[in-house]
Amino acid sequence: MSNKGFKEFEEYIKDKRVAVVGVGVSNIPLISFLVGMGAKVTAFDKKTESELGDIVKDLKEKSVNFVLGKGYLDNLSNFEVIFKTPSMRIDSKELLRAKSEGSYITSEMEEFVRYCPAKIYGVTGSDGKTTTTTIIYNLLKEQGYKTWVGGNIGKPLFSDIKKIKPEDRVVIELSSFQLMTMDVCPEVSIVTNITPNHLDMHKGMEEYIESKKNVFLNQDKQGLLILNRENSITYEMKDEAKGRVEFFSSKRLLSNGAYYKDGFLYLKDEVICEAKNMAVKGIHNIENYMAAFLAVEHEVSKDNIAKVFSNFKGVPHRNEFVREVNGVRYYNDSIGSSPTRTLATISVFEKPVILIAGGYDKSIPFEPLAKEGYKNIKSIILLGNTKEKIKVVFEELKKDKGIDIPLYEVDSLEEAVTKAQLISGNEDNVVLSPACASFDMFKNFEVRGNKFKELVNDLK
Repeated sequence: MSNKGFKEFEEYIKDKRVAVVGVGVSNIPLISFLVGMGAKVTAFDKKTESELGDIVKDLKEKSVNFVLGKGYLDNLSNFEVIFKTPSMRIDSKELLRAKSEGSYITSEMEEFVRYCPAKIYGVTGSDGKTTTTTIIYNLLKEQGYKTWVGGNIGKPLFSDIKKIKPEDRVVIELSSFQLMTMDVCPEVSIVTNITPNHLDMHKGMEEYIESKKNVFLNQDKQGLLILNRENSITYEMKDEAKGRVEFFSSKRLLSNGAYYKDGFLYLKDEVICEAKNMAVKGIHNIENYMAAFLAVEHEVSKDNIAKVFSNFKGVPHRNEFVREVNGVRYYNDSIGSSPTRTLATISVFEKPVILIAGGYDKSIPFEPLAKEGYKNIKSIILLGNTKEKIKVVFEELKKDKGIDIPLYEVDSLEEAVTKAQLISGNEDNVVLSPACASFDMFKNFEVRGNKFKELVNDLK
């Protein structure tokens, strides 16, 4: 769609009564952008003015109204347009009421995908989406495209839409929340894999899967959908695709897709890269690369693919090496916010690790962490809201299989790092990969990861 399309939006939004729910990182640029186009904006947030700080003063000067604090959504009425925050459910009573009054309900990401003039690559999945998004971004950039990255990572893109040219490239990571109400699609869509996740927010696994499908359901015949052949849920998505479907696999040969065999990565039966040259470790990263190769197959040269493959060091907070102290290596995998994520991380180490886990409860089962993970865990240090839940599955492992993994409970990340130093010896690996979100103790996984790095860097 051209920027002519965006002119329509500008004309539409001028003088409209617009509500923006959530004064978070992604919505602050949005609010200013809407004001700049002449909308009459009211911002809603459950935080108070003193919690939000200076930003309220700044936006009030731009004549933004605020509805803050407890019960802030009671007044979400009489707006022509409502931009919701991704985690707000569309079936919440406040939005249902607004919808019945005729409000147009949307989000920053939906409007971006609708009006972006450049080709978009959209990446979703339970694990691997940030790494895959970042690899595609690096591949396109290496080829010389002006490339933008956003969605769940990077910065909000909608407020930059006028700077994006048709010949640019855009890569976005999309969460199930962002996709739940999405009725527009990227030209290239990737689903890395699907495992239980965010069941605290979704009504169940079925709804979670359905929301992920929105990344491709509205593609046309020109669309390309890239799926993981070895994940039964993603494999079945092929039946609902309107455009082309291509698969990647780490287990079988796919002559019209991407596959891994005997240490080499193949694209359409042609060797593209050798695994030993890959700067990041693990079969899950080989899968991320294969998905990325399919996405940019006709746009990025083999040389540039090889260059990124051997130079890309991975994403911060994803099994990131922090430092070695007295022969012990410390790794920060704070992004590991689900059991499958943690299992993938600890499986890349050559010997069992000292694992630091636990955090906010997303209502996903921890059994796999014990049943599948015990081979890769030397001992486990637990903290956070879920520590009792995780402890139970390791106690069951001991009862059922007689496998006894030493387990330590602590009350803070500081204590966890101290304990790890105490129980580790030469050539051990200590890995923070919590298998849980961070919200019980930290604002987000980055803050948790940075705190861990700070503590490790302070070790004597």
